[in-house]
Amino acid sequence: MTQIAHAERDHALLSASGAHRWLHCTPSARLEDTLPDTESEAAKRGTLAHEIAELKLQRIFSGLPTRKFNAELKKFKAHELYEPVIDDHTNAYVEFIQSIVHTFPTPPFVAIERKVDLTDYVPESFGTSDCIIIGAGKLYVIDYKNGQGVPVPAENNPQMKLYALGAFKAFSLLFPIEEVHLAIVQPKVWDQPSEWSISVTDLLAWGESIKPIAQAAYKGEGEYVIGEHCGFCRAKATCRARTEHMLKAGSKAPLKPPLIGWDEVGEVLRQAEGVDKWYKALKEAALSEVLKGGQVPGWKAVEGRGGRDYADIDTAFTHLKEKGIEEAVLYERKPLTPPQLEEALTKKVYKELLEEPGHVIRRSGTPTLAPEGDKRPAISNQVKPEDAFSAPIE
Repeated sequence: MTQIAHAERDHALLSASGAHRWLHCTPSARLEDTLPDTESEAAKRGTLAHEIAELKLQRIFSGLPTRKFNAELKKFKAHELYEPVIDDHTNAYVEFIQSIVHTFPTPPFVAIERKVDLTDYVPESFGTSDCIIIGAGKLYVIDYKNGQGVPVPAENNPQMKLYALGAFKAFSLLFPIEEVHLAIVQPKVWDQPSEWSISVTDLLAWGESIKPIAQAAYKGEGEYVIGEHCGFCRAKATCRARTEHMLKAGSKAPLKPPLIGWDEVGEVLRQAEGVDKWYKALKEAALSEVLKGGQVPGWKAVEGRGGRDYADIDTAFTHLKEKGIEEAVLYERKPLTPPQLEEALTKKVYKELLEEPGHVIRRSGTPTLAPEGDKRPAISNQVKPEDAFSAPIE
């Protein structure tokens, strides 16, 4: 059984996708609501990828005729933001959903782009779940992420838990549900989807626990709280609480003695984290204000360094060759890097033809400082005691 809902791609004030913000910083939703919602090119490309993924699922689970599928896919591929790698990534998403469906003893219920009601827990809230699968006492909530900048894990993900609550409310009377499984497919970040499970009891208890937080967020009450959740907030550049936090960050270092100790450095770094990104975002916001005629005292918009391009490259090069310029001077032959080839060939082909046969050597990344909670293993240049006697003597 398959259900497809063409839900509007709109957002509630307390949206599931913004839950990681308003659950931490309750007044932020009302503040964001006063600001324009500017959609980035990456977000628009993500919407296109979601539409392509939905079309592919329609073909498999709802019997969309091949002719109509091909016609719609052709339109999507003609879109200015389409890139061939989207096909590879949405295929990975569809294949993962198929692999889940095939684990059921009988065909499960599948809902695609299902709008779910979240008002039992969050005032006037709803969300759109990419894919819901129910059968044999199991509920699967699966989400596709097209971005590559920020990894989004499924573990304890508030957006996914809200979708699961909405799906449970919509279908628990029709299907017995004992287990809840959440999965996020983010091909630009992980080779395998991020998966996490939670019991129905724990899911419902979490839903009850966020009710007072959601009520405060809906009313715009509470304290502004600074943290990683600020990254996608519309107010991130001009939020007063964040501005004061950033400007105070440097003052955490003690004045005496003249040098801070390493025992103090960690706290100073924590306080100053995000200053660079915040400053750039604030500068971009100020430039936008000045360009539309506003005033930012002490600053003005000026023309940056320009560029040059050919009026008509074919005409220009023909002219140069007629004047005796060798063709070898006009062109540069350069091999593509492994990441560029992976993008051009798709991950699957790249892995089969280059990585698995050993034609690509992976180099260690440059050491970088990360918070203690980062999941990557710690590294050090310090010689281990057990290796000290095996070190060569110079």
